Amino acid sequence: MCMTSSFDAARDSLAAWRADVPTDPYEADGPLRALVASSVVDAERREALETRASAFGRAVVVDVAPAVEQFERRGRGPELRRWDGIGRRIERVEFDGAYQDAGTTIWASELVADSGTPGRAFEQATLLYLLSREGEAGHACPAVCTIGMARALRRRAAPDVREQFLPALLERDYARCERASQFMTEVQGGSDVGANATLATPVGDGTYRVSGEKWFCSVAEADQFLMTARVPDGGDGTRGLGCFAIPREIDGAPNGFALRRLKDKLGTRGMASGEIDFDAAVAYPIGPVEEGFKTAVGVVLNTSRWLTAVGATGLMRRAVLDARAYAHHRQAFGQAIERFALVRRTLASMTCQWLAALHLSWMLTELEDALDGGTADEETTRFHRFLVNVTKYSASSAATRVVRDGIEILGGNGTIEDFSVLPRLYRDAIVYESWEGTHNVIAQQVLNDCARLQLLDVVGARIESLCTSDRVADAAKAALIDGQRAVEDPAWGALHFRSVLDRLARILAVASLSARGEGAAGAYLAAPLDPSYRAEEDAGLTDRIDAVLSS
Repeated sequence: MCMTSSFDAARDSLAAWRADVPTDPYEADGPLRALVASSVVDAERREALETRASAFGRAVVVDVAPAVEQFERRGRGPELRRWDGIGRRIERVEFDGAYQDAGTTIWASELVADSGTPGRAFEQATLLYLLSREGEAGHACPAVCTIGMARALRRRAAPDVREQFLPALLERDYARCERASQFMTEVQGGSDVGANATLATPVGDGTYRVSGEKWFCSVAEADQFLMTARVPDGGDGTRGLGCFAIPREIDGAPNGFALRRLKDKLGTRGMASGEIDFDAAVAYPIGPVEEGFKTAVGVVLNTSRWLTAVGATGLMRRAVLDARAYAHHRQAFGQAIERFALVRRTLASMTCQWLAALHLSWMLTELEDALDGGTADEETTRFHRFLVNVTKYSASSAATRVVRDGIEILGGNGTIEDFSVLPRLYRDAIVYESWEGTHNVIAQQVLNDCARLQLLDVVGARIESLCTSDRVADAAKAALIDGQRAVEDPAWGALHFRSVLDRLARILAVASLSARGEGAAGAYLAAPLDPSYRAEEDAGLTDRIDAVLSS
C-alpha cells in the first residue's frame, strides 16, 4: 500500500508539472510584454498586437502543439512523390494531415501576411517567438522564407514581377496561399556563396533560364523559389550573382526542376529539405541583376538571420519554463530539486541566457521595424549591419546550451521523446546554429564589416547610450579596444575576434537588461565581465541566483 502511494504521488507530481504549462504563453511572459509595452509606442497598434499575441499563443498550445507532436513522430515526416499514378512527373512533397492543420492555424495568425505592410517587425517577431515554444514545428522555416521573399519582392522587384508573385504569398488561408523558399547553397560552395555555379541565361523578354544544382533546399515543397544564379558577364564571386523568383509550376507541370532526394536531418524534421536540379527553369529577376547578391543578403538573408534569432529565443523560453516547473514539482532526497544549489545555479543561468537573447533579438527587432518601415537613419542602418549577425550567432549558440541544460534538469526523463518536448527542441536548436551561416563564417563577416564600414564606433555609441554601470562601461571599452586590434591585425582577428563578439554580445545584453528593468539578470551576467572574476570567490553569487529565480 505504501509503495503504491509512493508511485502515485510521484506520478501526481509529474502531472502537476505538465499542468503548469501556461495556456496563454503571451500573458505568462512578463519580460516579453514589458518589451512590447516599451517599444510599440502607438497605443492602438500595441493593443492590437497584444490581442493577437494572446490569441495566437493559446492557439499554439491548443492546436499547433498536438499537431506537431503527431507529424514529428517517426514515419510521419515529409515524403517525396516524383510521379503521379499514370507516370507524369509532379515533383511533389506530401505531408501528414496534422501538418496541414498546424499550417492552417499559423497562417491564419497573419504572421506571414504582415509582410505586405512595411514596418510590422514587432508583430512578426512576437508571433514567431510564441510559435517557437514548439521548436521549428515544421512551419517556422517556411514562414520565415516566405516573409523574406515577400520583403524582397515588395522592396526590390519591378512592379510586374511584384504583382505576379507577391499577392499569393500574403494570403492568410493556408489552403490557398503560396509558400516560398530560398535556395542559395550549392554543393561546392556551402557558405562560400561566391563559388556558386548555377547559371541564369537571359532569353530577351526580361526572363531568364536557370540551370544547375542547389544542395540544401529547405521548404522543398514551396510554390515559389527565391534563388541566386550567376549571370553572363557579371564577374567573379558574389558580384556575378543575380537574385531570381522561380515559380514551382508552369501550366500545371514542374518548371524545369527535379528533386533528387529529401535530406534526413538531425532536427527540423517536420520541414522538408532536399537537393534540387534545375534545367532551364523560367526565372524572373528580383531587382537589378547586378544587385542580386545585395538583395539576397541585405533583404532575404538578414530577414532570416533576424527571425532565426527570434526563433532560437523562443526555444529557450520553453526550455526555461519546463525546467523551472519540473524542478519545482520534482522531489528527490526529501525535497523539491529546485532547492539544491547546483540546480538553482543551472536554472538561473538558463533564465539569464534566455533573457539576454530576448533583449538582443528585441533590440534587433526595433531596428528591423525601422528599416522595413523606411524610418531608419544611417546610424540605425550601420548598427543593424552589426547586430543582425551578432544576434543570430549569439542566440542560436545559447539555445543549444539552454535546451541541453533543461534536459539535464529533467534527468533521464528529459531524453524521452514522448515525455517532454525538449529532445525535439534540442535537435532543432542544433540545426538553427547552422542556418544562415555557421558561427565562424558570421564572426568573420562581422570582422570584415567592422573593418570596411567602421562599425565599432556605432556599437560603442549604442552601448554608451544604454550603459548604467561603470563595470559594464569598462568591459565595453576593453572589448572595443580588442575589436579594433582585430580590425588592424587581421591575422590576430581571424583567430580571436569570435571571442570578442561573445563579449560584445553579452555587454549589449547586460546594458539592455539593466536599462529596461531586468536588473537581476543584468547583474548575474555582468559579474563575469571582470577579467579577474572567479565564481569560487564571489560572495554575492547565491544572492544573485536567488534574485534571478524570484524575479
